[in-house]
Amino acid sequence: MGLEEEIEKIEDEIANTPYNKSTEAHIGRLKSKLAEKKEKLQNQSSSGGGTGYSVEKHGDATVALVGFPSVGKSSLLNSLTNAESETGSYEFTTLDVNPGMLHHRGANIQMLDVPGLIEGAASGRGDGQQVLAVVRNADLIVFVLSVFEIDQYDRLQEELYDINIRVDQKPPRVTVRPKIKDGIKITSSTEQDLDEKTISDVLREHGYVNADVNLQENVSIDRLVDGLMENREYIPSITCVNKVDLIEPSYKETVDEQLRERDLDPEEVTFISAEKEKGLDALKDRIWDNLGLIRVYMNKPGRGIDWEEPLVVEEGSTVGEAIEKLGGEMEERFRFARVTGPSATHDEQQVGTEHVLEDEDVLKLILRR
Repeated sequence: MGLEEEIEKIEDEIANTPYNKSTEAHIGRLKSKLAEKKEKLQNQSSSGGGTGYSVEKHGDATVALVGFPSVGKSSLLNSLTNAESETGSYEFTTLDVNPGMLHHRGANIQMLDVPGLIEGAASGRGDGQQVLAVVRNADLIVFVLSVFEIDQYDRLQEELYDINIRVDQKPPRVTVRPKIKDGIKITSSTEQDLDEKTISDVLREHGYVNADVNLQENVSIDRLVDGLMENREYIPSITCVNKVDLIEPSYKETVDEQLRERDLDPEEVTFISAEKEKGLDALKDRIWDNLGLIRVYMNKPGRGIDWEEPLVVEEGSTVGEAIEKLGGEMEERFRFARVTGPSATHDEQQVGTEHVLEDEDVLKLILRR
């Protein structure tokens, strides 16, 4: 029996086993086996040759446009960036990953138009695994839905979950420290719905015989398994609904209701027409807001403050991390810095490398000669 057949057999057993306290440990072992076999299958696929869809990361952040064929991703990419992705009203227009660069608020944001997903992509259909591997490297996922097919969101979520992308989730707060003897000891900072036998069985299925386990959240079986695996990616997302120029105003209420059924707040979804270039400014702002980037304006010796091209770094970055991004010999020559702006208690505050910067700070580096 091949790996794919083994995976299908385990999935069928999970689906056909009623979930209750008496079956909980058994289901936990099955889900652990399933995770291990899926990882093995993906490793086989990734080492099996082929052209793949590897894209080198450029710019300050990378955003993946994810959607099924013909939802308008290529038109959207062309409208947002300088890319020239082929567009058409038929399926599978995009046969390769097309990158473009969005320039917004001083940042260079790499946008990737990946080939339209199809159901079963995570299992390899339509080069699905290679496509989804590109998504795994993104800093933000933009779900692109057709206004007429909001239910596509469910299938996209399933495909990403199956390739071990956890959308809009934080990594499980699960710590495992292997030891030489004394079996598995479980400590928890909160009450657990899972019993200790289930937790121990899941750990043993992953090869832990002696270990100290600390749980800092009430974990489900799936979250526990995720916490034990190293191949999960946790990526934030936003959603946009395209082709709104093709509907009557009265149909908007139906669309809003379909979004709410999927726990999507219509106020937090961006409605656009890529073809008519409507709603794109709002989408750009939403992309920026969800990437967690800040702008730092450099006060350059003899030239003053560069307001045109800020240094773009991640929210929470320190002066030291800003210097590291600037590169060159600045780290070795650094004496101190002066900061003016939201993070400073006063203008020209003298700070060291540990000072945390905020959006629109002005930074002046004082270097040794």
